[in-house]
Amino acid sequence: MPVVRIDMGKTTKETKKELIEKLTETLSETTKIPKQSFTIIISEESTDNFGIGGVQLSEMVKH
Repeated sequence: MPVVRIDMGKTTKETKKELIEKLTETLSETTKIPKQSFTIIISEESTDNFGIGGVQLSEMVKH
């Protein structure tokens, strides 16, 4: 049972639905593993919880 985990900022229910559908389809086609075998986990985090190059993402997106 393949598990795919995505850590990202807040997004809409519609976007998450589309991600789950498209990722599952692509993974199944590529690996020849049935779609029913895949689990997709989306974890939403505040941009305060991400740091890139020593800077909080929330500070980077302000500019």
